[in-house]
Amino acid sequence: MSPLIGLSTSSVYPETTAAAFEIASSLGYDGVEVMVGTDSISQDVDALAALVDHYQLPVLSIHAPCLLVTQRVWGTDSWAKLRRAQAVAELLGASTVVVHPPFRWQREYARTFVGGLEAMRSETAVQFAVENMFPWRAVSQRLPAYSPGWDIRDEDYPHTTLDLSHTSVSGSDALQFARDLGDRLSHLHLADGSGSARDEHLIPGRGSQPAGAVLSFLATTGFAGSVIVEVSTRGAGSREIRESDLREALAFARLHLRN
Repeated sequence: MSPLIGLSTSSVYPETTAAAFEIASSLGYDGVEVMVGTDSISQDVDALAALVDHYQLPVLSIHAPCLLVTQRVWGTDSWAKLRRAQAVAELLGASTVVVHPPFRWQREYARTFVGGLEAMRSETAVQFAVENMFPWRAVSQRLPAYSPGWDIRDEDYPHTTLDLSHTSVSGSDALQFARDLGDRLSHLHLADGSGSARDEHLIPGRGSQPAGAVLSFLATTGFAGSVIVEVSTRGAGSREIRESDLREALAFARLHLRN
């Protein structure tokens, strides 16, 4: 059985969470990943449940609010945010919560992050899949922004998310990254990048990342997680162009997962 292919609600920005459900349903995606952000609907489990019911489209995963721009969404306590993300996932039937490693200045959270996630495993069937990030750059210098570090292979996380835009920024070999993670790879953010220092989240196939090869590799290994299209369409000049881009991404995923 092929992995489910979902659409991240961030992929329709600057349109809304509700628009993401509408677009995912019309294009034939298997579900959505809710990026919890400043859109009030993304923060409201009752509103999300109503969208699930209306479009008959499941929430496959919740992306916890751990970006710089969402530092105050659901408060400022990082562990409380993860517990709330867990509760929303449980209520909506989502299997996964995507979480980023802590920023270095979140010292107490960073110190307890690995052990805290391990402790939460005994409390829920929801998987906390830690996502690979990338070093920040100032001119030609790389800056360590995360603690534990951006390379999730360096820690013993039982569940991980591989993001192909982030491998582009970090200069990592994405296919080798997937191989190294092995059965700890439980979630994929499908995107692309050109090798720029910018986190581009291109439509897969439009950059230099081996996105097709990664999908084909997962298809041969019995990958049981979700493949989530997490791309940027903010430059699309219309809903029609945005839908065309997201249709292309879905077709790319389906093509390369056939194995």
